[in-house]
Amino acid sequence: MQLEAWIALLLIAVAASMFLYVRRGGGRPVPDLLRPGKKLPPFSAIDEDNCERQSGELLGAPAVIIFVRGTWCPFCSAQVETLADAYKEIAALGAKLVLIAPRPLATTRRVADYFDVEFEFWLDSSLDIARQLGLLDEEGVPEEVRTDFGANTIWPTTVVTDADGMIRRTLVARDIADRPDPRTLLKALRKIA
Repeated sequence: MQLEAWIALLLIAVAASMFLYVRRGGGRPVPDLLRPGKKLPPFSAIDEDNCERQSGELLGAPAVIIFVRGTWCPFCSAQVETLADAYKEIAALGAKLVLIAPRPLATTRRVADYFDVEFEFWLDSSLDIARQLGLLDEEGVPEEVRTDFGANTIWPTTVVTDADGMIRRTLVARDIADRPDPRTLLKALRKIA
């Protein structure tokens, strides 16, 4: 076989494996604990100041809770940038915006600071919240960054709650690249307001 044919086959194999990696979620169902109509389950996390935070703190106002994989994930970084554009509208509707990730979000915080938005960042470094809520993505971290971030992560998911903590909308990513359009979140928040 000619060298060009081998290179072409190699490129096809690499592209196919990348596609399968991104698409490996296979359309996950909404975990039972996060189904609309249920109360947001109690959980605790650590914020950027290393203070314990409770999900109950989100009561009293609508909330958008976004579970992201980490700073190593380009889809998560792009999602934060997209949310920055919609943040002022989300805040105008009286909603809190909380991002939960398994590792410190220095890159994500820099994006939020650049766009002058007040996202809250909570950490689930032990992945206890991800396990509890059915969002654990085992072996979801690419091999090349596992030394720094471990093998497991959170499956990308967005939850919208009302002021009473009732889940009104849950958007579970179909694959790791799938992220909700902020207009979908705004629409859900407007229904609550």
